[in-house]
Amino acid sequence: MTDTLLASWRDGEAKDAIVDFVRRVTTEGPDFVPAADRIAAFDNDGTLWVEQPLPPQFDFVFRRWAEEVKADPSLAGQQPYKALIEKDASFLQGVATQDPPVIESLLEAFARSWAGTTPAEFDAQVREWLDTVRQPTLGVLYKDLVYQPMLELFDLLKENGFRVFVCSGGGRDFMRVFAEETWGIPKENVIGSAAEYTYADGRIVRGERLLGRLDLGPGKPEHVFAQTGRLPVFAGGNADVDIEMLGSARFALLIQHDDAEREFAYTTSAEASLAKADELGWTVVSMKNDWTTLYGKPGQR
Repeated sequence: MTDTLLASWRDGEAKDAIVDFVRRVTTEGPDFVPAADRIAAFDNDGTLWVEQPLPPQFDFVFRRWAEEVKADPSLAGQQPYKALIEKDASFLQGVATQDPPVIESLLEAFARSWAGTTPAEFDAQVREWLDTVRQPTLGVLYKDLVYQPMLELFDLLKENGFRVFVCSGGGRDFMRVFAEETWGIPKENVIGSAAEYTYADGRIVRGERLLGRLDLGPGKPEHVFAQTGRLPVFAGGNADVDIEMLGSARFALLIQHDDAEREFAYTTSAEASLAKADELGWTVVSMKNDWTTLYGKPGQR
C-alpha cells in the first residue's frame, strides 16, 4: 500500500492514522477486513465541500423558490417561503447547522416543488446551477469548492479495495448529478434524503413524498446498512449530525473547520462531535494544519 496518493496531506498524526488503518485492514492479520466488508461512508456538506454560509443545495433550492413566489405571490405567506422572504434568522441558522426539523421541512417542500419532473429535467436544472452559480463569499463555482484532500482519500481507499459511499442529509438525486465526475463514485453509491418515484406509461417521475427517514443522525448508519447490508468500516464527517455514522465505524475521521484564511473557521453544530472525538479517540483533521491544499490541484489555494 502507498500513501503517495495523499499529496495534499501534510505528514502528521492524521495522515499517519489513515495510512496505518488502511494498511492494517488490508494486510493478513488480526485487523484484516475482507474486501466485501470494506465500506467507507462520508458526509457531504462540510466534509467534501464548503457548507458555509449555507449548504450549497439550499442555494439551488432557494433560487427556485424565489421564482415560484414571483409567479405566485400567495406563497409568500406559507413556510418555508415566508421564512426565506423575511430572512428569518433562526430559520436560516437551522439551515446552516442542519437542524433536523428545519431540514426535514425544507426537503418536504423541495419534494413538492419538483414533483412530476423526470430525472432528466431535474438533472438539467442542477447542471445549469453548477455551471453558472458562484459561492457568495469565495466567488467561485460551487463545483470548484470540493476538498482536494478528500478526493485523494477516496482514491487511496478505492485502490485498497474499499467501496466508497457518500451519505448525506442533503438530496440524493441532487448529489447524483455530479457524483461520478466530481467524486469518482457511481450514482448508486450516493445515499441521501430522497423523494419517492413512480413509473407509468414509460416515464419515471418524482413524487411529492420523501422516501423513508431523514438521512441525519441515526438515519445515516441506518441508510448505509439499508443500501449495503453492512455498516461502514471507515467513516468521515464534520458535524454533530454525523456522530452516529462515525460511531458505527471502526475508523472515524472528523473534519475540523479551523481555516479562516482559506475557508471558514467555526465549531457551530460540531461541539458534540469534537467532544466525542476526544472521548473515543477519533482522528480529527485540522483543515488549517493537515491540508496543504483545499481545492483543486496540489499547490493551489
